Amino acid sequence: MDGSFAPLTVAAYADQAAKTDRGVEGQSLAFPLLGLFGETGSLLSALKKKQRDRASSVAYSDAVAEELGDVLWYLAAIARRGGLSLSAIAAHLYRKDGQWLNKDDPALTFEALQPHTIVRTAAPLPQFEETLLALAAEVGAMVADHQNAALVPGGEALARRLTNVFRLLLKASREAGLTLEGAAVKNRHKILGRWPEEKIYPAAPDADKDYDEQLPRQMAIEIFEKSVGDRPFVFQRCNELFIGDRLTDNAHEADDYRFHDVFHYAFVAVLGWSPVVRSLLRLKRKSDAKLDETEDGARAILIEEGISTWVFSMARPLDYFRGMKAGELPLDLLKQVHQFVQGYEPQDYPLWLWEEAILQGYAAFRFLQEHRRGLVTIDFGNRQLRIEPLAS
Repeated sequence: MDGSFAPLTVAAYADQAAKTDRGVEGQSLAFPLLGLFGETGSLLSALKKKQRDRASSVAYSDAVAEELGDVLWYLAAIARRGGLSLSAIAAHLYRKDGQWLNKDDPALTFEALQPHTIVRTAAPLPQFEETLLALAAEVGAMVADHQNAALVPGGEALARRLTNVFRLLLKASREAGLTLEGAAVKNRHKILGRWPEEKIYPAAPDADKDYDEQLPRQMAIEIFEKSVGDRPFVFQRCNELFIGDRLTDNAHEADDYRFHDVFHYAFVAVLGWSPVVRSLLRLKRKSDAKLDETEDGARAILIEEGISTWVFSMARPLDYFRGMKAGELPLDLLKQVHQFVQGYEPQDYPLWLWEEAILQGYAAFRFLQEHRRGLVTIDFGNRQLRIEPLAS
């Protein structure tokens, strides 16, 4: 390999997008149409926020690129479920065909669709707002056509609607100082991070450290509730030694957050990361002053505790994720967790890995809610947190 960059083809993007479409085969266009409508609204919302709040412009370009990529994903889904291909739509635009010919071009790249240099700017061009409104109108018209049964699968009416949306997407990205290829690459990275073709687990961040500075790869912890006076507390014990403080919910209303350390143990088991557990077990990496201060310090601990508390607030109205399987946790929740850890060791961990850790942690939490005690086992080798009954 010569390390050169290969331009992304529209067909390659559409193929990868198809692998992450969680819809049922043969499902109607309603779901992706609603998604397209929603993401177009998100684009308009991003523009509104920038106009209202100048401080939001710092992350504005990234937000627009992400929303453009999401719109493109739904466009590909509609084309696919409608018996068309995104690359045929793109080829129709590229060739400027007068009539719809349904001729595919697997080699057509996003770069070919935007051959001129696009200068990245701090703010979009003035006409960007009008283009987004036109995009919203076109998407709305497509939804109306669907409601009126005017979009026949594989038909010219659907193809023309999709072509119009694609054309406006190209125009909007150019006016925002972005390329649609960049948005597609960003979207591809996001969707593969959420629904990977192959799960490749990263090494533990402390893999290069001595044993006495590594988080445990195997560990069993007894967790049990016990009353002291008239108050229930949660205790934890490992190898006959009590670890940590006895815990309560620290809340006005009981919610069993006293068992929340299982979330940290799940992070150890699945991610190989937990400043909280590292502090609890006195495993800070003292041999590296920088790591000791930053990755193992108070701020990192607060970030992890913040993740635990915030996810808990999201989990409670969802029955603590009961019945949810891999790929079903809310994407926005995982993206927010990912944002929490930017600048720290797990910042590049994929969303699916965070989901595994969260789901395993909450499975253990629900067990403890029901039984009030359990034996938790960290098994980093198999990326598992197991829990089983603990004898009284």
